[in-house]
Amino acid sequence: MTNETLRQTFAETDKPHIVLAVGDAAGIGPEVIVTLLADPQTARKANVTLIANMPALEAAARSKGVALPTATDWLSIPQWPGLHRHIAPAQVSEDNGVFILESLKIGVEMVASGQADALCFGPLNKGAMRLGGMQQEDEMRWLANELNYQGVCGEFNVLDKLWTARVTSHIPLSAVSSQLTAEKVARAIGMLTQALKDAGVAQPKIGVCGLNPHNGDNGNYGDEEGRIITPGIELAATQGYPAEGPFPADTIFLRARDGQFDGIVSMYHDQGQIATKMMGFDIGVTVQGGLPIPVTTPAHGTAYEIVGKGVAKTTAMANAFDLACRMGISHRQKRA
Repeated sequence: MTNETLRQTFAETDKPHIVLAVGDAAGIGPEVIVTLLADPQTARKANVTLIANMPALEAAARSKGVALPTATDWLSIPQWPGLHRHIAPAQVSEDNGVFILESLKIGVEMVASGQADALCFGPLNKGAMRLGGMQQEDEMRWLANELNYQGVCGEFNVLDKLWTARVTSHIPLSAVSSQLTAEKVARAIGMLTQALKDAGVAQPKIGVCGLNPHNGDNGNYGDEEGRIITPGIELAATQGYPAEGPFPADTIFLRARDGQFDGIVSMYHDQGQIATKMMGFDIGVTVQGGLPIPVTTPAHGTAYEIVGKGVAKTTAMANAFDLACRMGISHRQKRA
């Protein structure tokens, strides 16, 4: 069966069509992906186009003791220049950076053109991507550039039923306060609310972190809570995105753990990342939020130190795939 026939077959089913890219072929991406594809449940959830690297997948299948993926009635493995290219394992290099960028371009084009419903990829290495030609600060901005998207976007981290967003991301901690505005707080609340709705949460409950110790202690330890964050929450409410807060960052995740919130907006990268990774490092998912197409990936890294040992855990990859399926269905409905 040809890839074109597979695409036609995929279009006739109710299952979402997911583009699955291995990510960094030098990391554990191939190992978690062969394990995901060996699970019989995967075929029941979606039709898949795998943007693959066969040498890496063959090594991964041996290390994990699972079958090598082959084209079937639900899995397409298209030919492309990186399919049989050798990528040295567990090394940051221009080769794996170029591979990552080329494979993601294929996935972006397929989803943006309507050939597929969502993009899901294995963990990436930003250093390799920069060696391979990425000029942006991270993959989020690179994806936005590929999509020619000028709007607001930001990473979401998903831990089971809890989603987190952040107002600032990959910038020095010393620059965070100067980069905060009420408008940015409101945008983060709005993006997170809409993403949760796309994932099936009808009325998301959003909580917002303060910036300073003890939420600023009424201005004794900083005034960003009253001067910026509270006005941002009020602005979001006028736009139809209600949220609660700000709450002290050292207790808000306890509230979320107890079910008070579906999503939390943090002010900077580690404010949310430390909490969510402590709560479940091996299960977390990153969503590239705000983009015109659904994009998901595991929240963990490429783990070069365990490549080839067969011990890489697959839970986060499976969760990223499941979320891509849910968001892909929503995206297809909106497109239709």
